[in-house]
This record gives sequence, C-alpha cells and structure tokens, in this order.
Amino acid sequence: MQTSEAIRARRSVRKYKAGAAVPPEHVKLMLEAAMMAPSAVNSRPWEFYVVEKRETLDLLMQAHPACKMLETASLAIAVCGRPDLQPGRGFWPQDCGAAVENLLLQATDLGYGTCWCGCYPAQPRTDGVQQVLGCESIPVALIAVGVADEAPAARGFYDEARVHYIR
Repeated sequence: MQTSEAIRARRSVRKYKAGAAVPPEHVKLMLEAAMMAPSAVNSRPWEFYVVEKRETLDLLMQAHPACKMLETASLAIAVCGRPDLQPGRGFWPQDCGAAVENLLLQATDLGYGTCWCGCYPAQPRTDGVQQVLGCESIPVALIAVGVADEAPAARGFYDEARVHYIR
C-alpha cells in the first residue's frame, strides 16, 4: 500500500474480531514506525506499552470511558510522553501525536483496524491509565488494534475553505 492509500484508508474502528491474533512482528513494525516520527531536537520523548493481557485491557476500559472497543480489540498500545527527555522544550505532546499517526498508518498498511483514544490532557483519564500501566510517563493516547469487524465510512475530507495561501 502506498502512503497516500494508507492515509485515505485509515479509519477509527470500534468493532474487532474477538480473539484475532496480531503477530509480534507486526506489533514491532507498528512500534518501529511510531519511533520513526519526527520529534523536537530528535529527543524522542516517548515510550510505549503494549497490552495484550485481557485483565489489563478490562482495567483500561474502566480507566478510560471512551475505550469500550478494547472489549474485542486484540491489543492496546499506550503512547506515553516523557517530558523529562525534552527539558525546556515542551513539544512532547506534538511529538507523541506524530508517533501515534505513524503507528496508525503502519497498522492500516498491515491490514489492521485501529482507534486513537486520547488521554492527555484529560483528567482523571490520564491518571487512571497511568495507574493501570504502572508507569511514571504521561499517557497521551491508547490505540486499540485488531482485525476490523466493521468498515466505517470515511469521515475526513478536503475542505478548500480551510486552506489559506500566502503568496
């Protein structure tokens, strides 16, 4: 799949084929794509938690009310920010967002459905996810990953009215 195709094929999937496996090599490709994202001064202010354990996925659904799709997803990937790796810069949320988008596009290319569930800066969501993961880094997003059991229509589109040329 070409980049342009992946961008246009990506959807927020909320229904997955329960029990479908995502091979470790595919998870690694998604994480590698995420870590190829640009970051301020190449600080790479992120870390990732791959959650496959059903009990932990259930706890994440409790901590994050908009993540009910984890009930059937194969796994979740938490993208967590490390502002300590970018002292005085403050761009870690944008950098983590770039990592999320790369991960989503790689998953699409591999044939998986995903859903980006934001955490940071919403409280108590961030604290709850942090507690479930047992991490000190800041959860920016939870990404549900699995084999899609639905085919949502595209919701994004080009809007000429939102483009301003300064020539």
